[in-house]
Amino acid sequence: MSKTSLTDRDELLQSLRDMGGAGQAESENPELFRQRFYPVSEHLRAFSPDVTLILGERGSGKSELFGAATRFDLLPASAKYSPGVRLPPLEQSQTSWLAAYPAGSQFPGPDDLHHFLTETKANPRAAQQLWFAYLVRLLKQHLDQEAVTSLAPLFLPQGGDTKAVTDACSKAGQSTLLALDRLDEKLQAEDRWLFIGYDELDTLTADYWQTMGIAISGLVSFWASYSRRWKRLRAKIFMRTDLFRRNASSLSADLPKLAANRVEISWSDRNLYAMLIKRIANSSPALKSYCESSRIKFKPLDRVLGWIPEITSAEDAKSLVQRMISPYMGVNRNKGLTFNWLLDHIRDGQDKAYPRALVRLIEQAAVNEIDNPKATYIRILDPTSIRRAIDHVSQLQVTQAVSNEWPWLKGVKDRINGEIVPMTRQKLESLLSENWDANWNPRPEIRPPADDVRTFVNYLVELGIMRMRGDGRFDAPDLYQSGLGLRRKGGVRRNK
Repeated sequence: MSKTSLTDRDELLQSLRDMGGAGQAESENPELFRQRFYPVSEHLRAFSPDVTLILGERGSGKSELFGAATRFDLLPASAKYSPGVRLPPLEQSQTSWLAAYPAGSQFPGPDDLHHFLTETKANPRAAQQLWFAYLVRLLKQHLDQEAVTSLAPLFLPQGGDTKAVTDACSKAGQSTLLALDRLDEKLQAEDRWLFIGYDELDTLTADYWQTMGIAISGLVSFWASYSRRWKRLRAKIFMRTDLFRRNASSLSADLPKLAANRVEISWSDRNLYAMLIKRIANSSPALKSYCESSRIKFKPLDRVLGWIPEITSAEDAKSLVQRMISPYMGVNRNKGLTFNWLLDHIRDGQDKAYPRALVRLIEQAAVNEIDNPKATYIRILDPTSIRRAIDHVSQLQVTQAVSNEWPWLKGVKDRINGEIVPMTRQKLESLLSENWDANWNPRPEIRPPADDVRTFVNYLVELGIMRMRGDGRFDAPDLYQSGLGLRRKGGVRRNK
């Protein structure tokens, strides 16, 4: 096998650096999204008509799956790779997808929603009424003329005027329910489906986790109550698994009917490597050729989804990983098998690995290699570039979590920064309880999503931010260790 020239390697690295948009699905343009989207048969079951709840951890690809249906119309193209999965009719004339949340100016802002729920004393019934009101508004163009006329006051207020919208819905009485009943009957008569999608629910009330729980409980309870009433008007609720668990006890008694048929997004090693190779191959013709010369086979070119690798087991990806980096993360297997090392070092404390971190790892390794070339012969990336990328991935993991889903994580970092792990529960709780009532973020309203430090530590373990070892001590996986400023006792300094 011939060497990879410096010119070729530079071209490959430049494409590899930009292959995945840092794993973010929310802001991608259609062409890039389609090239990067990898259809997983188990995930596509989320779009079965009988499934309402779709659960997944942070970074698992919930928003990507949501966007595939509601923004980019990728179900028809994906269905051919998911035989046996029951999907609704794929023609646009028969099936429509609407995004109820996020909905921009057509829905209350986080602070407004928090104040509304606070003023109504965080009444779950009020939250259900809110979701009902905004659902009717969303469906205006699909309602019959009788409904549009009789419910005119409900459509007049701006979306951000929560009280005006909910008051109008309340005054309309049974007219709202009857309007949606007639819509569902019409959908059945015309053999059509209308799916309502909800995503990014952790942004509902900004950083007020208690009222966010009320809003989520109201949404799930609403659809738990009506999912059996309507046959062709259906919901798809994409939710972080931890939010579901935290609020399950306060949800409707009908929740088990929804939860029993939920889909939980998880990633096998095979699907993770297939996703990665798809992104690599669709980044440039040169990378596609590099994959093929590494014994990776591809299905015939899909005009929508691009090149899709034929990966029947994780082992099918080993030849590419070993050629691109090295069989070992050092001079021999004592430093670790590269094929296993990549996934092992992006797993969270629950031993789960997700696409976002894997994509970031390879992208950052390419950046490191461009800045400080070390790869030789046929390699693109040197193991030292991969090792150095882990710290960057960890820091980005924490920084983006603070900016988005978990703003209180800033307070966790401030309290444990510089400490050595593993540590006892007593020490971890002592560190976190220090200045418990002080700020956990520059925004003073941020509070830990727990009422006491012991519950909070258990929650950190549930999220995979921390993990408990067999001896009862706690440490952090590599995915969070550097980002939280933690050090490992006896750890080996990474090569620079």
